[in-house]
Amino acid sequence: MSLLADLTADDGLPERPDLPWYVAPLPRAVENVGLRIAWVVVAINLVGTAFGFWYYGVHPLPLSDPLITWQLAGTPPSMWVFVPDSPVATLFIALALGLWALGRSNEYVNALAFFGCWKLGLWTPFVLLAFADGFTAANPLPMYLFLLFSHLAMTVEGFLLYRISGFPVRAVAVAVAWYGLNDVVDYFVPVAGTPHHTLMPGQVLLDSGVGFTHPSPTHEIAAAGAVVLTLTATFLALATRVKLLEADTLPSR
Repeated sequence: MSLLADLTADDGLPERPDLPWYVAPLPRAVENVGLRIAWVVVAINLVGTAFGFWYYGVHPLPLSDPLITWQLAGTPPSMWVFVPDSPVATLFIALALGLWALGRSNEYVNALAFFGCWKLGLWTPFVLLAFADGFTAANPLPMYLFLLFSHLAMTVEGFLLYRISGFPVRAVAVAVAWYGLNDVVDYFVPVAGTPHHTLMPGQVLLDSGVGFTHPSPTHEIAAAGAVVLTLTATFLALATRVKLLEADTLPSR
């Protein structure tokens, strides 16, 4: 019990202000444990980042595969940065918590991490459930469940960040710009090739070998989910800023 008490204690952790449930939904004990084991959380997310890049097609292993395969192989290299959204999000949260643990917290990274955890943590389960028949046909059940619950865990991680971040408007603006641009190229104006969102059931590689089909209404449903989550992430980040200011409890720098 002493270990559990030590993990959940407030001592030495950033203050936990009394904020509305919608910006601070986690129990105090869960937040405290997450912050105390920050380096464990960082390591898990870095493993998730590596797996995510592999999932999208960066294949140093197995050696029998091309180095670049799957979705990345069908995407123009100039647009690769917009494809692996979830592994980039797990990288952001790993950086946010790691920098805080080192005493070098960065508000821009914090805001990007919050947006990534909220957006990808919910968008992936949304499409996994909305198109469950297609995803379960393409993935073994253990992989399907892993993708579902690991992404939901990302959402939980995101709600640790108000303890270490003040979500300044300039940082939120950067996160809105990045994830808004992702929505544009993922669904509306791909710039090069075809839209770059994570492949959905029913999509196939074009005969040219660059770009994929985007059947309706799957494309529109996935787009609607992404845009709504970008908007709600913006609201939550700015609402957190306002409530921290009202409580006069911005995290100390």
